[in-house]
Amino acid sequence: MPPAHAPTIAVVIPCYQEALTIGKVVADFRRELPAAHIYVYDNNCTDGTAEIAAKAGAEVRREKRQGKGYVVAAMFEQVQEDILVMVDGDDTYDASQIHSLLAPILRGDADMTVATRQNDHADKSFRPLHLAGNQLVCSIIHWMFKSRVTDIFSGYRAFTRESVRQIPITAWGFDVETELTLQALYRGQVIQEVPAPYRARPEGSFSKLNTFSDGLRVLLRLFLILRSYKPLTFFGALAVVFFVLGLAVGALPVYDYVTDPAHYVHRVPSAILAAALMILSFFSLGLGLILNSMNLRLLEIEKLIAKR
Repeated sequence: MPPAHAPTIAVVIPCYQEALTIGKVVADFRRELPAAHIYVYDNNCTDGTAEIAAKAGAEVRREKRQGKGYVVAAMFEQVQEDILVMVDGDDTYDASQIHSLLAPILRGDADMTVATRQNDHADKSFRPLHLAGNQLVCSIIHWMFKSRVTDIFSGYRAFTRESVRQIPITAWGFDVETELTLQALYRGQVIQEVPAPYRARPEGSFSKLNTFSDGLRVLLRLFLILRSYKPLTFFGALAVVFFVLGLAVGALPVYDYVTDPAHYVHRVPSAILAAALMILSFFSLGLGLILNSMNLRLLEIEKLIAKR
C-alpha cells in the first residue's frame, strides 16, 4: 500500500498590537512545525506587528474589520490547509504543546481540539472573575449540550478542514471562541481537550479583553445560540416558568372559587393574569416544538449538502 498523504497544516495567528511578542510566537511555531504554513492576520495594528511577523517568516494578511470574530471568519474562509491551528499572538500559549493538540486530529479521533489552561497557569495569567466566568459559561453549555467542555475561552485550538467548513462565524468580538464551541457541538463534532500550560503576558504586553463588556457579549452569544439552535430547551424552560407563575398567581382565585358559597372569584385581576400566564406557557411550548422540528430538518439538509 502506498503511504497516506501527509495532511498540510496551517498555523493562523490573529493579532492586534502584538509587536512585543509576535516574532517569538512565529519562531516558536516554526521550530515545532517546520513544514507548516504560518499566517499572521493583522487586524489594523499600528505598532509594527505586521512587519515583525513578516521578518520572522510568516505570511501576513490583513483584516480591516476590527474584531477577533471577523479575523477568525476570514481565516476560515481563506486558509485551505487540511488542519488549522489557531493561537493568539501574545505568547501566553506554549508552542511545544502543539503536538499533543494535533495528535487526536491526526488519529482521526477529534474534529476540534482545545488547549485547556486551568490546571497549569501562572498566578497572574487570568484576570479576576475570568475563571469564575469560564466555569459559569461551561456549566450552561454542559446543560445545553451534555458536553464536558472545561475551557470555553481558550484561544489555542486545532481544527480539521471539514470542521471549519461546517462552522459559520457570526460573532465579531472575543465571544468567537464561545461560538466556535457551540456551533461545533450543535453539529455533532467531536471536541477533545488537551491540558496545556498558560503563561502570563510578558512585561509591557496588555490584554485587549474587557472583563465586563466582553463577558456580557459572551452571555448574549449563549442566549442567542440557545434560542436559535436549542429552541425546545429555551422555549420549554420559558413554558415551565410561565406555568409555575400561573399556578402561583392562580392559587388565590381558585381558593376563592372553592371556598365561596356562591363560587364568586374576588381576585379577578389575579385570575386574568393566571389565565394569561397559562396561555403563554402552552404557546411557548408549542413554539419550541415547532422550531425544534424545523431545526432538525435544516440540519438534515445541511448534512446532505455537505456530502455532495
